[in-house]
Amino acid sequence: MPAVNREAHKKGDFLVDYEEKVFEDVKAEPGQKALVTFHTVAFEGSIGLVNLLQATRLQRKGFDTSILLYGPGITLGVQRGFPRLGDEAFPGHLNFNNQLEKFMAEGGKVYACRFSTQALYGHGEAAFIEGIRMINPLDVLDCMLLHKRDNAVIIDTWTV
Repeated sequence: MPAVNREAHKKGDFLVDYEEKVFEDVKAEPGQKALVTFHTVAFEGSIGLVNLLQATRLQRKGFDTSILLYGPGITLGVQRGFPRLGDEAFPGHLNFNNQLEKFMAEGGKVYACRFSTQALYGHGEAAFIEGIRMINPLDVLDCMLLHKRDNAVIIDTWTV
């Protein structure tokens, strides 16, 4: 059996060079926009949380940033908690709520499709985090088209 002649990693060790940055730190030019769309189910993978973090980062880089929740993506915007709304049942349980609230507090806009809300998931508008703007299902495509017309950075979040 080969011998392992290395010390075990310890708390506080670095495993990679996290300081090296390969690309320029891009900031938005005046008037630039960004849109991050979500057609993904909350808690069905990491993509929802990762792209909420990306939306916040775009906002902090100076982009006028919007989030669009449609289809199963509306599940990211509903209020959560157990046993009461706002109670974190386990660590990370309120990740989506916390990230959306932080994003909006920093000036980001969040839109959610009314069709998905009622027809697909049986929720009403009162189920959503305060500050999320409910939109007509016909607005979903127009939101995307307006951002495309304005040459916005667009990140589409999908899971299948």
